[in-house]
Amino acid sequence: MYKYTIVIIMKKMEIWDIWYPKAGPTGIPFARGRLDATNKLLIHACPPFITVEVRNDNGKLLAKGVDLKRSGESPLILLQKTGKKITLRDFWPSKKEEGLPVILPGGEVGIIKKWWYAKDKSEWKWECEFYNHI
Repeated sequence: MYKYTIVIIMKKMEIWDIWYPKAGPTGIPFARGRLDATNKLLIHACPPFITVEVRNDNGKLLAKGVDLKRSGESPLILLQKTGKKITLRDFWPSKKEEGLPVILPGGEVGIIKKWWYAKDKSEWKWECEFYNHI
């Protein structure tokens, strides 16, 4: 008779909650998404200011960034989680960002598969893959 050992590997998940804090008296939600734990998250169509909280599935606050201000006009921005701090960087993605998660307004999260933009930044094209499991 054989003995089998079953190993279950649970991915660590995080909830990224992004607010536009400058709307109304208390701000409005921009996007809230649940995704595999990451230190880098792209945001599409980000407002001029955001506040970000990252929590684990138990609700524990892991990292936060308050009143993060955009400095440019790009279709995507990069959020970087370092320890308990979130920072924001405006930039134009390149091939090295392919494979990173991206969150859309509302909270849908996908993975950047391809990215291209014109040298004068007047046009861009990107492909994103979305996967859901209930």
